[in-house]
Amino acid sequence: MDKSRRKFLQHSALASTSLFIPQFLSGFNLGLDKADVNSRRKLVIVQLSGGNDGLNTVVPFRNDIYYGSRPTLAIPENEVIKLNDEIGLNGVMAPMKSIFDDGNLCIINNVGYPNPDRSHFRSMDIWQTASDSNEFLSSGWLGRYLDNYCMDCEVHYAMEMDDSLSLALKGRQKSGFAASNVNKLHRSTKSRFLQAVSKHHHDHEHSENVAYLYQTMRQTFSSANYLHEQSKIYQSRQTYPSNKFGKALKQTAELIISGSDTRIYYTALSGFDTHTRQKNTQDRLLENLAQGLTALTEDLKTNNQLDDTLVMVFSEFGRRVKENASGGTDHGTANNVFLMGGKLNKAGIYNGGANLSSLDEGDLIYEVDFRRIYATILDKWLGADNAEVLNKQFQLMDFV
Repeated sequence: MDKSRRKFLQHSALASTSLFIPQFLSGFNLGLDKADVNSRRKLVIVQLSGGNDGLNTVVPFRNDIYYGSRPTLAIPENEVIKLNDEIGLNGVMAPMKSIFDDGNLCIINNVGYPNPDRSHFRSMDIWQTASDSNEFLSSGWLGRYLDNYCMDCEVHYAMEMDDSLSLALKGRQKSGFAASNVNKLHRSTKSRFLQAVSKHHHDHEHSENVAYLYQTMRQTFSSANYLHEQSKIYQSRQTYPSNKFGKALKQTAELIISGSDTRIYYTALSGFDTHTRQKNTQDRLLENLAQGLTALTEDLKTNNQLDDTLVMVFSEFGRRVKENASGGTDHGTANNVFLMGGKLNKAGIYNGGANLSSLDEGDLIYEVDFRRIYATILDKWLGADNAEVLNKQFQLMDFV
């Protein structure tokens, strides 16, 4: 996209959310040219926004330093869902034990990056763009995947279950599709006003920028119709959490099982910035997470889609080891990442738990650069060249 067109779209009143659907849509219909168009593999990204406390998620229940550092917040050993002799899941995540026992869950500990940033916005940008901590990129890692492997796509390929698009799915030329409710999106495109606007167009009467905007609108209508039809093919009977997050996972499962052309799904669960009164807040969120992921996994498994789906769960950073004076924890560094699917090469606990006896000024020291996880997903799951997308080569891992 040239600079004049991008500037036009950024400033044009027609492109604002007050006039038509870019509140639901941020992108274009996409398809593959380099990648295998017949690939059945799906990628589902779940973002835990706010900085989830990894130590109270994957609990080191044998570690005295953990209990000494958190006299009120530490999870009692008898409430931990034990996964091995050293670590286990927070008790509110009990539904996920079956995923672990079935060999469909991999937990990678101590994930982070060099010179960590404790700002929510900056650290999330780093995770979403796959940049170095001192590097500022305007495109996301999945957006650059679309740039390199979806140049001439005719149907949507990457979708965020929200009304706005995350930086992760924004490319330099191609971007993902955002819609929190595909049926609501479809209804919005049927308004008389939008239909009239879309028909009032002749290429020779308008500038290149206006023509481009009309083309985007037509592609929006096409995608809305497609997703609406796909959403009618399969209606899940699984019990998902009755909130925005649960509905997003349910819609994800329904589109995957219906055979939608969409291959990448992105959603988020927010509220993890637990500086005060952490226990009740995090317990509620982790319970929602576990219930949603368990329902999604069971849905996919029942419908023979789990082997072709990889789910990744991450947060922008973890929390400090010691609890604070307000019954919470402050911004930290390294954290755990969950991977789920029916074709994991290395399920279970991927590496050792957090080393609480060797800290960096009270913070965990990362061992696994998160971009190694991205590189592995790109190379081994999506069939891409990770260096082409991440701008440098990263050592691959063997979870898939």
